[in-house]
Amino acid sequence: MELTWYIILCFMLVMYIVLDGFDFGAGIIHLFFAKTEEEKKQVMRAIGPFWDGNEVWLIAAGGVLFASFPTLYASAFSGFYLPLIMILWFFIFRALGIEFTHLINHELWIKPWEKSFGISSLLLALFFGVAFGNIIRGVNLGGVENNIAQFSNNYSFFTPLWDGSFSPFAERPGVIDWFTITIGLVAVLTLTIHGANWIILKTEGAFVKKLQAKILPLWIALVVLILISLIAFMALKSFNKEIFTQHPTIYLLPFIAFISLFGMLLASKSTKNWVGFASSTLFIISGIGSAVASLFPVVIPSTNSIIESLTIYSTSAETYGLKVGLVWWIIAFVLILVYFTFVHRVYKGKLTEKHDHY
Repeated sequence: MELTWYIILCFMLVMYIVLDGFDFGAGIIHLFFAKTEEEKKQVMRAIGPFWDGNEVWLIAAGGVLFASFPTLYASAFSGFYLPLIMILWFFIFRALGIEFTHLINHELWIKPWEKSFGISSLLLALFFGVAFGNIIRGVNLGGVENNIAQFSNNYSFFTPLWDGSFSPFAERPGVIDWFTITIGLVAVLTLTIHGANWIILKTEGAFVKKLQAKILPLWIALVVLILISLIAFMALKSFNKEIFTQHPTIYLLPFIAFISLFGMLLASKSTKNWVGFASSTLFIISGIGSAVASLFPVVIPSTNSIIESLTIYSTSAETYGLKVGLVWWIIAFVLILVYFTFVHRVYKGKLTEKHDHY
């Protein structure tokens, strides 16, 4: 049951990143690339009917985490308390930026809320990437200092925003180091391209051509940062090389990531707009899947040699609770699918000016 729930949790989180990820990307594009009023409207038109529904996946994933892996939930939410509070505020200001921008038709009102939407989207993409970097790098479980655990619970930890070494190889690393920042920038660039592909898919006009031209420089920067982060990740203690030897089929994940990465570039020249969005979606899924598989069964690696890493087996709920929860999850998942099917059928195809009320 632990493995089943772990797959469900990963699925929910990946669905959130794919769906709300293009909203983050659209916000970044709104901040840096949408210069005219019509271009800004086009960005909002592309995400308007979908952005709030996409956040349902994050709430659902949080519920799944709480119900199936309560120890992991307690560990992560206490250890990353400050970054999570910051993320919460970014969510608030992103939503306010979307909803409040055009309540008053005056530049002094509109401009700050437009910036709020763009900057919050940028920082959310960056912070989620940094958070993922922390998970795959590991944390100082137990708060070990001088080979002595400072916390009574082995799953407890406290991570400062940064430490003096700024190194991911330190025993007591901070939230921010050069590795987690690199992963954060990978997330920003990936979601920017993903958001551009969504806008290209859902809208039309000169702005679409402009975004297609921007993908090449973004893609080059993304490839460079991926190579840096990949080399660093393979050198980390948390990287489990044996999992690929034991299960060679896992090599399919990085292979798909490699193919879809180049698909993102080639699709920018294609007239079939769905190819670009499909490529960036596959890249996100396979990229995250590759990282998660290389940690399995660990969910939070320990950077010290005293406290063992947290695994899906040491952090899960009791078997009875997992079995009962699975029934309710299936019911909730069906309801979510019905909602998303309805919304995407109503707003299928290109979104035009008639949808500007969003």
